[in-house]
Amino acid sequence: MSGKKSPNSIRGKKSRASGARFEAKVRAGLEEMGWVVNRWMNTIDYEKNKIVPAKRKYNPFKKVLVIGTGFPDFMCFKKTEKGFDVIGIEVKAKGYLDKVEKGMCIWLLENRIFSRILIAKKGKKRGQTEYIDFAEKYNRI
Repeated sequence: MSGKKSPNSIRGKKSRASGARFEAKVRAGLEEMGWVVNRWMNTIDYEKNKIVPAKRKYNPFKKVLVIGTGFPDFMCFKKTEKGFDVIGIEVKAKGYLDKVEKGMCIWLLENRIFSRILIAKKGKKRGQTEYIDFAEKYNRI
């Protein structure tokens, strides 16, 4: 094969870079609003019915283990009069969750890991970010 990259490879590279930029922008915006933001490095093990550390993914092209495969992307907390408000943030450019992600959101809310889970998506105007409350959108909890 020649040195040319396939169109799908180029598209994937651009999509991942765009997603990483949007995720960084969402994080900066949350910090501006007074939230303390941390990457959530866990996922749910349904067989054990508990939270477990997310497995790292191997990138064969860069020969490294990729960190940050937990769900949701961020855990945020803010001090309130009653204590702390702890929320989960999942960053999706289009705002859609797949069936597995919806199931994880339901589990996290039912087990009171987070008080709310917000889905950050790109707004209608360039540079805007919209936040969708999972429980309100999907009539859960």
